[in-house]
Amino acid sequence: MVICIYGASSPRIDSSYIEAVEILGEKLAKRGHSLVYGCGSSGLMGAAARGFKKAGGYVHGVIPNFFEENGYEAIFYESDKITRTETMADRKEIMENTCDAFIVTPGGVGTFEELFQILTLKQLGRHNKAIALFNVNGYFDDFKKLLLGIAEKEFMADECNDLYTLISDVDKLIDYVENYDGKVPSWQVLKIGKKD
Repeated sequence: MVICIYGASSPRIDSSYIEAVEILGEKLAKRGHSLVYGCGSSGLMGAAARGFKKAGGYVHGVIPNFFEENGYEAIFYESDKITRTETMADRKEIMENTCDAFIVTPGGVGTFEELFQILTLKQLGRHNKAIALFNVNGYFDDFKKLLLGIAEKEFMADECNDLYTLISDVDKLIDYVENYDGKVPSWQVLKIGKKD
């Protein structure tokens, strides 16, 4: 499988996150999977890529030209393939279309923007790929509470919280992604405004 991993690029985060994501990448590669990701060499992006490479895995990095030109992000030049794009939208589209499953690791606004896009597309039936949030140190607990609260106030259907899962154990996370059944729920394309 080709796994898309999203996550922080910040080099300032606690080492426990970096170590966990590097182990994740290494274990995924050992199980025969490859990586497509944002091509960063620092933070959790770099950790995922290093983990894959450590185990001999294939790494495809996707990076907008302006990131490299303006030094926004350190590039992982050890990637097996680097695709350069003009826009952030092009970057996301390539990662979304190339992968078989998504793993979201802790991150900032860019990571959440990517997460909300794939959740929205899944809700609208544009894909039915696994979305697993790697809940290192309980990072996504507050995110889950936020979405549960949004659903409770009826700004979002309760079923949208079934589109993803939070898992803190790396082996259970990989098992979930590998065994995801990909069945399309009957409600997946939501009927706006319709209530039972």
